[in-house]
Amino acid sequence: MRIAGIDEHIRYEPDEWCPTLLSIGVALQGVTIALANTVLFVTIAFRAANLGDDYISWGIACSLIIGGAITVLQAGRLGRLGAAHILMTGASPHFIAVSVLALELGGISMLASLIVVASLVQFAVAAWLPLLRRIITPVVSGVALMLIAVTVMSIAVGRLSDVPESAPPSAGPAVAAVTLVVATLLAMRATGLWRLCGPLIGIASGCAVAALFGLYDAGGVIEASWLDLPNVAAWHGLDLTPPGDFWTMLPVFLIVSLVGAIKTSSDGVVIQRVSRNRPQATDFRLVQGSVNANGLGTLLSGVAGTLPTIAYSPTSLALINLTGVAARNVGYAVGIILLGLAFLPKVAAILLTVPTPVAGAFLLPIMGLLFVEGMRTVFQGGLDPRRVMVAAVSLSVGVGLVTQDILVDLLGRTWGAPLDNGLTAGVLVAMLMTAFIELTSPRRKRMEVTLESSALPKVDAFLSEIGSETGWSEDSTERLRAAGEETLSSLLRSGEDLDTSAVPRLIVVARPGETIELEFMAVFDEQNLEDRLAHLSDQAEVPEEHEISFRLLRHYASSVSHKKYHGIDIVTVQVEGSN
Repeated sequence: MRIAGIDEHIRYEPDEWCPTLLSIGVALQGVTIALANTVLFVTIAFRAANLGDDYISWGIACSLIIGGAITVLQAGRLGRLGAAHILMTGASPHFIAVSVLALELGGISMLASLIVVASLVQFAVAAWLPLLRRIITPVVSGVALMLIAVTVMSIAVGRLSDVPESAPPSAGPAVAAVTLVVATLLAMRATGLWRLCGPLIGIASGCAVAALFGLYDAGGVIEASWLDLPNVAAWHGLDLTPPGDFWTMLPVFLIVSLVGAIKTSSDGVVIQRVSRNRPQATDFRLVQGSVNANGLGTLLSGVAGTLPTIAYSPTSLALINLTGVAARNVGYAVGIILLGLAFLPKVAAILLTVPTPVAGAFLLPIMGLLFVEGMRTVFQGGLDPRRVMVAAVSLSVGVGLVTQDILVDLLGRTWGAPLDNGLTAGVLVAMLMTAFIELTSPRRKRMEVTLESSALPKVDAFLSEIGSETGWSEDSTERLRAAGEETLSSLLRSGEDLDTSAVPRLIVVARPGETIELEFMAVFDEQNLEDRLAHLSDQAEVPEEHEISFRLLRHYASSVSHKKYHGIDIVTVQVEGSN
């Protein structure tokens, strides 16, 4: 699936090398938005807490350094860290409200300690992602993406009219209209270099019109120094003996960090889907890597005493979609540029001179693309009445709280302020409803064997019993048994070259119903069965011997999905039957 229905437009996939000059040109377009967001979010949070300019400068510099380093890490893969895709990273807006509260109650040192502890949630989510797969579903992930889009859309629309009082009323809308029209037309019709530079041309066009209205101010560029180092004297350190207010604020920080981890996991899924011309099954090990990398960024942000990091997925997705470049070296370039900007105030000031209406207009199509991708994610696994209700209620709550402050009056400022955030509230509602569905579903049946051919009789007897207890006809039960046999055969063949002395365990979980869902959980090699099954459509009609099990499995099962995590693989097979 591609954003906006485009299927064959990726010129450079993640593992392909993009020419250096082209990588830098594409990276600069993304850096413009990432830099503006980082500066804006840190400034808003620390100004609201009445912190001085020295500490704000320190916070911005640290956020750029950490954001740049994590962007480089996300583009690569270091052990269990990194998404191996372009995921630009910077200061998170989700922590602004709770950070202001923490600063008022306990100061910078307590805020730093809270962020350090909250980062542990993200590491835990990454490690437990296989166990959380039934709570963090495509519906929950899609809802999170759509709520991010709706939240930022409202902010972007507000920026369209953010002009000086001396400017004519039409200035903001005119500048925004030119930016939006130019960027959109180039995205739809341009090819080659024009398409690659489309976002930058749209921004430049808006800036040119803004200059005609007197909205382009270069004063900050003139005043900024060429080279500067972060003021380390502004660092306050950690509070190793936290006061009572620390424990009051900690649950709130843990919840916001959990929502951030869910968002990052959603980003990790989506970025894999939009970065390739040919759809591939999601590698959840890379999703875990993206969450771990962001957890590291949050940890470092806490130590430095600045806002935690988050992946700027809207900008990353838009950059890939608008330019057709998904090569990882673009991610490296973005990270290095962000790192450099922390020490080059004048260069950063040049990028920050983009007028507010231009930035607001450019954000609108980006958020629209993200909303569409959220819809695709929700529809990914199909929709039944229960999933529809989860999406409907959570979106209603989330969108409603974007423009209303209700929970502050009900719950008080400590709990109400963060939960009044539409994203936080909507995702929590989606998770709670999904957990309720899981807890009230028919009782599962489970068996555990070793992953070897001698386990086939046990698996067959287990599936026969399931079919009999469900009241299925003999033909349906036979199809269920055949699907189980071919799944086991396929997994055994995939694990033949597994370099291990220990025999892997195989856990089979069955969920009875009109459609029986089987989960086979074990450890395998790098190959993904879901990709292999999809690839069969391109093969010759006469299959090779080693493909027979895959073809039979596709014949017997109505649905097959394969999710690879660190330490465990989960193959889910659905078989339809009749009584």
